[in-house]
Amino acid sequence: MAKSPLNVPQLAAVDAARAARMLSEVRDAKLAGRRAGHAHRPVIEQSWERTLRSGVDPENGYRARLLSPDEVRRRREESPLRDVLPVLREGLLSVADVARHIMVVADKDGRVLWREGCSTVLRKADGIGFELGADWREDVVGTNGVGTPAVVRRPVQVFAAEHFVRAQTAWTCAGAPITDPRSGRLLGVVDVSGPLDTMHPATLAWVDSVAKLAEATLRERHLGALERLRAVAAPVLARIGGRAVVVDGDGWTAAVTGMPYTNRIALPRPPSAGRHRLPLLGLCTLEPLADGWLVRSCDGTVEPEAPGATRVVLDLTRPRRWSVAVTGGAGRWSHGLSPRHAELLYVLAVHRAGRSASGLAEDVFGDPARRVTVRAEMSRVRRYLGGLLEHRPYRFCEQAEVEVLLPDDPRDLLPHSTAPAVTGTRAGTRLRTSETGTGNVSACP
Repeated sequence: MAKSPLNVPQLAAVDAARAARMLSEVRDAKLAGRRAGHAHRPVIEQSWERTLRSGVDPENGYRARLLSPDEVRRRREESPLRDVLPVLREGLLSVADVARHIMVVADKDGRVLWREGCSTVLRKADGIGFELGADWREDVVGTNGVGTPAVVRRPVQVFAAEHFVRAQTAWTCAGAPITDPRSGRLLGVVDVSGPLDTMHPATLAWVDSVAKLAEATLRERHLGALERLRAVAAPVLARIGGRAVVVDGDGWTAAVTGMPYTNRIALPRPPSAGRHRLPLLGLCTLEPLADGWLVRSCDGTVEPEAPGATRVVLDLTRPRRWSVAVTGGAGRWSHGLSPRHAELLYVLAVHRAGRSASGLAEDVFGDPARRVTVRAEMSRVRRYLGGLLEHRPYRFCEQAEVEVLLPDDPRDLLPHSTAPAVTGTRAGTRLRTSETGTGNVSACP
């Protein structure tokens, strides 16, 4: 006769202690190879099967090396989840702290990047390795409220001895995955955890609803980005004959001309300028356009020429009105620059051979250790310069002709900047030839 799975949420809502004892009996029987009067729920049973195959030690567990603080900061800066932290905090923390819960946000790799909530529970979490930078993938620490939702891609509540590792069986956890609305890729998991007596059957629905609200926020941000790209694309497409479409970096359509509208175009990964054969469109040319791509079909009687050199003009002549303008096969467009982005692009314009993250950190902050900040800022710069910038090292692509427009008086160059690369120029310091590299760069006062 098949064993009936325990209705854990219902049982624990009535008598959490009794539910925990019954699950402990099921856990012990399962690990000893004995029959038990009940079985785990299917989602937990399947997780245990995966965990057993991965070789996790149920009694002692395993703690992977924590990420360094610098690596945690880097991942935070690069994670799209940082944009929805206010939503998660507003939806979960106000209740979590009162209810003796903590909110944990992990990235797609199961690494804990944010952890907030009840201070007492946070200290207890430290005792089981549930801390910043920890690895909570299912195949590392067994069935849990972070790793298991990431595998099954749906919300999961894990109560007491449903956890595989003994040290975690004094906890109740409810986690929900957060996916990227543009690509469907997993971004990470938000989890609410606490002691056994804080278990409530509605917790899972609560966490899932907040996770869905976070995804809706990401979707709104994406639609806003498409609108901005559409504004840039409209005058460009108005000048183009034949079939063409402007898409973002994930292939989502902002505008089309000469062809039926389609929501998304499958781009090569990673996208690059030049000729490619794409589904639906056949042979096409790709050209960078703002933070997206202009895709032009080559199937007509007159094929568009492959994109040639693109001219990039970095205008630093007007105080607090710095900009970068791009002219190429896709027409001309420009983007206003923040003080930090103006500094970074100035350095890259004169270092055509490229700069490492450490080199840029030294140029801008005078501290090569500030690589995390540089990577985060360069990630934002690449959102609008797209394929015109390369990395490892950071540099303008070879096809770009870069011109820097400087103030008449060198002392007016980014006057409020304290970046060593800028202050050196203001003081009349010349860059060493070995630093400037090669490429078509001109600086015009």
